[in-house]
Amino acid sequence: MVPWLLPGGDFPPTTSALQDPPGLLAAGGDLSPERLLRAYSLGIFPWYDADHQPILWWSPAPRCVFTADTLHLCRSLRRHLRRTPQTFTLDRQFDTVMRLCAAPRSDGGGSWISEDMCQAYQQLHALGYAHSLEVWQDEKLAGAIYGIKLGGVFFGESMVSPRTNGSKSALAALACLAPSLGITLIDAQVENPHLMRLGARLIPRQDFEQRLTQLIPDHVPPEQWPEDRWQWPQLQSLLPERL
Repeated sequence: MVPWLLPGGDFPPTTSALQDPPGLLAAGGDLSPERLLRAYSLGIFPWYDADHQPILWWSPAPRCVFTADTLHLCRSLRRHLRRTPQTFTLDRQFDTVMRLCAAPRSDGGGSWISEDMCQAYQQLHALGYAHSLEVWQDEKLAGAIYGIKLGGVFFGESMVSPRTNGSKSALAALACLAPSLGITLIDAQVENPHLMRLGARLIPRQDFEQRLTQLIPDHVPPEQWPEDRWQWPQLQSLLPERL
């Protein structure tokens, strides 16, 4: 039986998460900023079908993560980044990015990002905890990623790729900017072949939570990300030994 979160109640220990479905920890609660920030600081995130399910909270094991030095750019992606004129920005179109991520997929699948989720994360963005990175091509959004930044951890929530390699370009740019943004660890939540090909690795839940304890202070101040615009050569130079 999955525990039901009572108003004001805290999450159960992540060691109690189910193995089937893997990582399901609790249900109920709300999407208030306080609840969401508490969840992410513990390595817990919401993921559910708003049309058919209550809010579901997850703590998968193992955990899928990136660090700036593990990102792998294949030859074709490196060629794309070199040859395609793209501009990279931060927090310019957070609402648009979320709406694109929430749109039905081209393969006919739906989206887990409900209107309640959009409003909750837009509130976190206004508070300085949720952020987006945008990729622009011909003055149009070509790709993006959004997530939660707490201390030295960026919890990636979703990526979108309106144009070829758009989401991959966004992830590559985030890895390049990570040191200057104070990001040591990028959480990708659950593995999939796409993430693993890009250099994600799996670590035990206990190790992941230990990293969160090290990287997230007790009080996390909100952040305003820089308004700069970057081209790929500028970003690549930030990590010349890797990218």
